[in-house]
Amino acid sequence: MGKLQSKTNLHTSKYRADGSAEKTGPVRGVQQYSPVHADAVTSVAALKPDLCVSGGKDKSVVVCNWTSGAVLRRFVGHEREITKVTCALDSKRVFSASRDKTAMMWELHGTSEPRQHFPGHDLVVTGLAVSPDASHLCTGSRDNTVCKWDVETGERLCRAGISRNLVTHLCWVPGEPYVIQASEDKTIRIWDSRELQVAHTFLGKRHIQTCCDVSQDGRYCVSSSGGFAGEGCEATLWDLRQTRSQVREYRGHLQTTASCVFLPRGLAPAPVIATSSYDRKVKIWDQESGGRGGSCPPSGCHPGLPQPLPWSLSPCGDGCNGACNLRVFTRIQPRGRDGDVPWSTASNGLV
Repeated sequence: MGKLQSKTNLHTSKYRADGSAEKTGPVRGVQQYSPVHADAVTSVAALKPDLCVSGGKDKSVVVCNWTSGAVLRRFVGHEREITKVTCALDSKRVFSASRDKTAMMWELHGTSEPRQHFPGHDLVVTGLAVSPDASHLCTGSRDNTVCKWDVETGERLCRAGISRNLVTHLCWVPGEPYVIQASEDKTIRIWDSRELQVAHTFLGKRHIQTCCDVSQDGRYCVSSSGGFAGEGCEATLWDLRQTRSQVREYRGHLQTTASCVFLPRGLAPAPVIATSSYDRKVKIWDQESGGRGGSCPPSGCHPGLPQPLPWSLSPCGDGCNGACNLRVFTRIQPRGRDGDVPWSTASNGLV
C-alpha cells in the first residue's frame, strides 16, 4: 500500500498535455488585516461600497470596513456555523443562514440580538436570497425545499419541495420576482417568488451546480460546476429572457469551480465574469467571447472552446483549497495602461 497522506497536494500541471505550469498575473503588495473570525470564513457579501459582511465557522456574522479592516459589528446567535450571508445593497439589514437549520436577520444599527428569526427547514440552510427592496427572503436547504418569508413578521409565506433538489445557492434577479437556484441534482431553476413555483428548469449539466449569480441587467445567469481533473469544472452562461437556454461555457479550471460572479462594468472594456476553484485559482473571463480575444495560458484547453483572459489569480496560501467565495465591492478602478488589473490596490475588493 502507498503512503497515507492527510492532505492532497494539488500539482495541477500533471493534468496538462505539456506538463507546463500556468502563468499567473502579477500580485503587488496584497494588504492584509487582522482576522475578524476565530475560524474559517464561509461566506461574504457586499453591504455598502465600503462595508462587507462575512460569516464563519465560529458561528458569528461580522460587518467590517474592507478599506481599513475595522470591525463595526459582530452578531452572535446561531448555534452552528454560518453557511451563507447576504443583504440588499445599501440597506441596513443583514441576513445569515446556518447549519443550525435556521436563517436570521440583523440590524446594522440595532442591538446585537437577531432582529428576526426564520426557523422551518429540516436540514442545513444552504441558499439565501433577499428581494431588492429587502421585504422578502428566500431560503433553500438540503431538505429539498425552498421557502419564502416576510422579513418584517418572520412569517413563512410559501414552502415548495422537489425530490432530490438539494439547494446549493440562491440569488434574486434584479427588478424581477424571480429567484435563481443551483442544485446538487445538476440543474439550475428559475422560481417565481410570487407563488413560489418553478417557472423554468434549464437543461441539466453533468455535475453538481455549486453556485449561481445574475447579471446586473437581469439578462443572464452564470453557474459553476463540480468536477475533477479537468472533467466538468466549467462555468455556464444562461439566457434568462429570450431563449432561456445555455449560451456558452467557460472552461479552464482543473477542479470543482466553487463560486462565480459577474464583475461590474468598467473593470474591463467588455463584460467579465470571475470564477474560483478548488485548483486554487481565480479566473477572469470575457463574458461575450469567453476570452477568445486574449491569449490562453498553457492549460491544455480544447481548441474552439472559450478561453480565459491572459491573467489568472492565485490568491490562496498553501493551507487553502481554493474554494474562494467571490463577491465584488464597488469603487473598482479601471485597468492599468499595461493591461493589468490593479487587484491589490486599496480601492478594489474581489474576495
